[in-house]
Amino acid sequence: MSNYPTPAGSSALAERGVSRQYLTFTLGGELFAMPIEQIREIIEFAGMTEIPLMPAFLRGVINMRGAVVPVIDLAVRFGRERTEIARRTCIVIIEVEQEGQMLLLGVLVDAVNEVLTVEPGQVEQRPAFGARIRAEFIEGMINLDQRFVIALDIRLVLSVEELATLIGVAAEAGAVTAE
Repeated sequence: MSNYPTPAGSSALAERGVSRQYLTFTLGGELFAMPIEQIREIIEFAGMTEIPLMPAFLRGVINMRGAVVPVIDLAVRFGRERTEIARRTCIVIIEVEQEGQMLLLGVLVDAVNEVLTVEPGQVEQRPAFGARIRAEFIEGMINLDQRFVIALDIRLVLSVEELATLIGVAAEAGAVTAE
């Protein structure tokens, strides 16, 4: 597909009341958004290598210009059914920081929609209840006229520490069942 430019320092600008850009995508029929600051690339789904004994949210790995990139199934991360691969399925490549090092993670989504420029007044507080994902995963609700789009807090959704803990638990469970 295409690369989306990432404006430098835009998260700091958003805190000062300046507009911010979000990539919108669908997942299980729902519309979500994530800030574009950490997005490096969006690629069409062309397959991946599955890794045995990993938790369901870690669908596999892809080779991206010689780098091994883990691919997270966002639907499973949210406690939903596995994403069905279809014609518009994409992998959003996101850069996350862990211990001062930048890591690439792929996020599997049903389809990428568009980049929105959102004014600070369009972002509402996250709901205390009613969302079908963990509340801490929600950065806020983007108000688009008559509907809301869930803006994700990618740092928490893709917390490398939490994902590593979950992978460790799955590996231990796999070792126990293999005995």
